[in-house]
Amino acid sequence: MSIETLLCPADEAGVARAAALLRQGEIIALPTETVYGIAADARNGSAVKKIFAAKGRPQDNPLIVHIDDINMLPGLVSEFPERAQLLAAAFWPGPLTIIMPRGPEVADECCAGLDTVGIRMPSHPVVRQVIEASGCAFAAPSANLSGKPSPTTAQDVWTDMQGRLPLILDGGPCAVGVESTVVSVVGEKPVLFRPGYITLEDLERALGEEVELSPAILEKLAEGEVARSPGMKYKHYAPKADITILDGTFEQFKAYVEAHAGQDPACLCFTGEGAKLAPFPCVEYGREGDGADQSKHIFRSLRALDEQGDRVVYARCPRKDGVSMAVYNRLIRAAAFRVVAL
Repeated sequence: MSIETLLCPADEAGVARAAALLRQGEIIALPTETVYGIAADARNGSAVKKIFAAKGRPQDNPLIVHIDDINMLPGLVSEFPERAQLLAAAFWPGPLTIIMPRGPEVADECCAGLDTVGIRMPSHPVVRQVIEASGCAFAAPSANLSGKPSPTTAQDVWTDMQGRLPLILDGGPCAVGVESTVVSVVGEKPVLFRPGYITLEDLERALGEEVELSPAILEKLAEGEVARSPGMKYKHYAPKADITILDGTFEQFKAYVEAHAGQDPACLCFTGEGAKLAPFPCVEYGREGDGADQSKHIFRSLRALDEQGDRVVYARCPRKDGVSMAVYNRLIRAAAFRVVAL
């Protein structure tokens, strides 16, 4: 059944409307510094179920709980480990999710059967205002249909979610552009499960120790392996087009695309390269070697491929370190792990 969806500015009236809906057990979409999210009161299991229904998201995929103050942690986590305290001091508020032992107040629906919960304190002023006005710590995955590219503008949310939830707050484009870094402090060693704007190197500096890299960051999740974090599923963030990543120089990339011209391919390339790839249609997703610039544009660029109606896409391969690791992580999932070494 379709729901009437209101798209409104993230002003004082919009924040008040969003807060009221959350208290009533409804879901809303709102901007964060990373991507737009769908929020529901994390303590209300029936409200959280509405997120899965709106997204068409499998319930074995855990959700992240958002807070605006450390004082909200009791009840959401059963322990605030020392490593988590170090990371929170260094990066909160900001685009970092810390996986900790879950507390009794978190709805089961948030945790996909796990005994842990991911907690994040976002820096975006709209999110913080909504949490403060509602009094709700909220669960919030990205506000897209499950498996599609995450939304970084309110219009992207409208495209996917119109008729599926009552309110979308428009707070402008997201500054970071990829979802938060996810790190677990449960267990003997800290483990990075999802790369983001806060890098592996950032985490290691803050903790003063090595952080393990989950194999699922750069490879497929093993058969039967449980997703410990959002974004670990096999194919994710994907447009309708079939994407293949080409790992090599620009000259090698151009030669490969020209050799496959019969497929009528489009190109996902770096800033300034599109004109050199004529007559192939191109979408540029950021400056070469600049992970922060690429992260800001990657999801909007993937959506642009659909808007152009592209069916076969060859993508330039980003670097695999720093913030670029986050871009590569999203892109290999959008490409269903099709990578050609040139």
